[in-house]
Amino acid sequence: MIMTEYPVTWYGLWFVVSACGVAAWYLRHFTQRVQALRLVALTGVASMLTLVLWTWMEF
Repeated sequence: MIMTEYPVTWYGLWFVVSACGVAAWYLRHFTQRVQALRLVALTGVASMLTLVLWTWMEF
């Protein structure tokens, strides 16, 4: 079985996706900051799409 090593940037994207998920949950449930919620959610979605496309193309 061949194991693929992922670059550090790939793991960085995982961190951004998870941090945006937590931040979006917090903003939605504990604040009224709708614009910040939208920005965080958009950043998380863009990071996840990048991660998925990168994974499908490279690995």
